[in-house]
Amino acid sequence: DNVHSILYKDTKWTNSYWDEFASLPAIVPEGPIAILGLGGGTAAHLMLELWPSLQLEGWEIDDILIDKARDYFGLSDLEKTTEDGGILNVHIGDVFAPSEDLHKRYAGIVVDLFSDGKVLPQLQEVSTWLELHDRLMANGRFMVNCGGIDRSSDTENLSNDEAWLLNSAIRALSKAFPGQLSWKRMPKECGENYMALTGPLPDLKSWSDNVPSPLSTRVMDWRPCGMISRI
Repeated sequence: DNVHSILYKDTKWTNSYWDEFASLPAIVPEGPIAILGLGGGTAAHLMLELWPSLQLEGWEIDDILIDKARDYFGLSDLEKTTEDGGILNVHIGDVFAPSEDLHKRYAGIVVDLFSDGKVLPQLQEVSTWLELHDRLMANGRFMVNCGGIDRSSDTENLSNDEAWLLNSAIRALSKAFPGQLSWKRMPKECGENYMALTGPLPDLKSWSDNVPSPLSTRVMDWRPCGMISRI
């Protein structure tokens, strides 16, 4: 089963990969941020709490999930403008459908697209990332939940710095954006998901200074994907 969303009554923090997305606004230009795979809005809750002027656009294909999230997960609260002007606009539809309207629209794009507990196969294709990249403005970035390791992967001969090679989405991203990709793996207690970030590796100290704890510690874990000849 997919866990689409978590929402605790007394906190927006989840101690899982959703929290990581709230570090993205600190390292992208000003402008709207898209969430592809909104789910029940877990990431959006924390992003708007930490960045209350943020213009978020959430994309979700499952209209029933959105209805339930509005009723039970407080999603409708995020669809009202905050005092600082922030808001979540919800789009129900297929994120891969071509759209001229989205050209160079977003400062950042959060990607959290799963089905049956696995990353969508489209995210394992270089062509998908090149098409989605057209939606980023100059110096915009993707931050991606890439899920776990491929079960078929051979883990024997890899160092820790090469562990990203075990993840098919990161492999595709590394081919789409050579030399412009960073990765990290969430700790065991946070689900062990692989995460990817496009663009040059940010100044981690500056990034850490601009986000609250525990993100200020976690952003220090990002590292560049090395150039590996055998992919």
